[in-house]
Amino acid sequence: MLVLITYDVNTEDAAGRKRLRQIAKQCVNYGQRVQNSVFECVVDEAQAKMLQHKLCAIMDEKRDSLRFYYLGNHYQTKVEHFGAKAAYEAEGVLII
Repeated sequence: MLVLITYDVNTEDAAGRKRLRQIAKQCVNYGQRVQNSVFECVVDEAQAKMLQHKLCAIMDEKRDSLRFYYLGNHYQTKVEHFGAKAAYEAEGVLII
């Protein structure tokens, strides 16, 4: 399933900047950054819950926010891309 994760981390202090880096690092492990604080992650239900748990453990509930949008398995018809950055195939071949 495709999960869209967005976050807003308060970076007024060093602890906030550290949380921001940690959240981004966890998201990179599961998906593709599509905008500064937005990731598309193709995961199964167990991975989605594990990632949600990890991110919630990092965030400061009084200063930060996380949003998870569960787009399901047939997400291709629910996502449209316009603009400068090229779209990518989330389940396509990755050549390194």
